[in-house]
Amino acid sequence: MNTVLRAFGLTLLAGMATAIGSVIAFTAKRTNYRFLSVATGFSAGVMLYVSFVEILVKGAGALEEIYGPYRGQWVNAASFFGGMLAMGLIDKLIPEAENPHETHSEEETAPLHDRAAPMPDFGAAKDGGAGVDAPDRHDHGRDRHRLMRMGLFTALAIAIHNFPEGLATFLAALRDPALGVAIAAAVALHNIPEGISVSVPIFYATGNRRKAFVYSFLSGLAEPAGAAIAYVLLRLLAGGEGGAIPPQVMGVLFGGVAGVMVYISLDELLPTSRAYGRGHDSIYGLMAGMLVMALSLLLLGR
Repeated sequence: MNTVLRAFGLTLLAGMATAIGSVIAFTAKRTNYRFLSVATGFSAGVMLYVSFVEILVKGAGALEEIYGPYRGQWVNAASFFGGMLAMGLIDKLIPEAENPHETHSEEETAPLHDRAAPMPDFGAAKDGGAGVDAPDRHDHGRDRHRLMRMGLFTALAIAIHNFPEGLATFLAALRDPALGVAIAAAVALHNIPEGISVSVPIFYATGNRRKAFVYSFLSGLAEPAGAAIAYVLLRLLAGGEGGAIPPQVMGVLFGGVAGVMVYISLDELLPTSRAYGRGHDSIYGLMAGMLVMALSLLLLGR
């Protein structure tokens, strides 16, 4: 039970990082986009390295014990690409216009922490324009409705993405607490800009910082919710004697988790990192994440 609670706690902390992003948006005088670039690149490095070097290997080992070396490798590969396919289907179901990894300019985020800053023309800024209008620009009902819809869809999109991320963090922590800490940290880093993405349109739609924070916070709670639902279903549907999850099921899940994390890294984290950064910021963050993860595994003797 202590192991389950520890794994759930790590998943909860990772999910709450969306709230940290919202707090940064409302308190920082200037958004440090280079930091976000390096941080998301770092997160991608951790996820990619641990997926290929640790999680996929653990999954293969568990499956080979049950199915033998040849069939075990086939099941492991199928699980890996199945995880990627699942994330691809989730992305397909989310409208492109509501993409949760949209980069917001400094013009768009300035009014969140500076009441004297002029309200940007959100639509023009989104299209690459520089139009800035009077502070009551978005008092029009249509604009507020459009922005609120954008914010709610962004929060929903992030929540949907966070379900498999929560499962990945939870399963890793359940199997190996040290590995779970590393993955939780990586997921938390990439949740910070997501919190900003939810806060920006909801603040412009409502003018209410508290409401923007609450929606950002709730979108992050999808991670522990996903972990809890998945764990209960696994115990009910696949649990063996005493509720223990069979090794072949854990092996398949580990292969799928590796696929999910690789997809997230390549489709979300690296493009976001490059959008926020300058020069080689994203690749520096990527290499640093891989190096830190490699050193952690080596020092732990794994």
